[in-house]
Amino acid sequence: MNKKIFTLFLIPLLTVTIQNGYSDLAVETNNRVFSEGQPLFVYGKGLPNENLIIRLFAPDETITRFNQVTTNDDGSFNHVLITWPTSSASLPFGTYTVEVISTEQSGVSQKINVSFTSTTELVDVPVERNVNTLVFAPETAAINNSFRVFVQTTSDGLLIGNDPAELLESSHVHLPSGQVETLTDSFTTLHQGLFFVDYIPKQEGTFVFHVVAFSQGTTSNGSAATLVQSQDISGISDQIIELNSVLDETSKELDTLKSEVKEFGSTLGNASSNIDASVASVSKSVLNIEEASSQLNSLLFPVVASIGIIVALQVAILARRR
Repeated sequence: MNKKIFTLFLIPLLTVTIQNGYSDLAVETNNRVFSEGQPLFVYGKGLPNENLIIRLFAPDETITRFNQVTTNDDGSFNHVLITWPTSSASLPFGTYTVEVISTEQSGVSQKINVSFTSTTELVDVPVERNVNTLVFAPETAAINNSFRVFVQTTSDGLLIGNDPAELLESSHVHLPSGQVETLTDSFTTLHQGLFFVDYIPKQEGTFVFHVVAFSQGTTSNGSAATLVQSQDISGISDQIIELNSVLDETSKELDTLKSEVKEFGSTLGNASSNIDASVASVSKSVLNIEEASSQLNSLLFPVVASIGIIVALQVAILARRR
């Protein structure tokens, strides 16, 4: 451990200084890249016996360490701000910011970016922030109907930003007509690093949402497109639901008609059976009539023959008298 600390002090110091007619503040750190178990020294010079506030900001811009020190009679100060622990969700790898604030020089402050990494090699490399912007917009929407666009901003994998008016100030939307509409002051904070805007399109076509995030000197861009039509999927879905309802009613009516037709068929069957029975009855009646006619003919034939004989005898008698 002593060998590592000795090597640490051999690395060139990084100094940021502001000097003018009334302020004097110099801030230094012992390194720009740190790994687990290594101390972060902050030292420099301010006014004699001046109170200084030292803060360490995590990649998500939250304050991880906060301390206050007093400079010596010659204005110098030194402070071990943190000994880097094992990386965790509350203290992950990434880019951190050391800020020293003067309480007596009109609040003048200095910032230095440092990197917390997994490597144990003490290499002096440039520290860069990696800001990412993601935009989530629906693929389709309907004209004059509101839809929501979400934005996520991260730095080193952590959500950053609380004030969208400052963070997303340059964001805008490209209209189908070719015009550009600003989205400044339109976003609402859902959570740190998560924002949304409710947008109402006034024309059909493709809307391209271009979100520009600016954080600590770093700019990130994200885009998403939405096709606006006369109606969206929800409208088509409503029509399909309405059509299904009509089809259900039609199906019920068809079932009712089928039931009535079935009853009518049963009635026709009964009527056909009755007709068949009636035809059979009529046939039997005709047969009975024919039998009766035959019997009547057999009965009338002797009577007619007798009448004929009687008439013939009377004619003969009358002829003899003449």
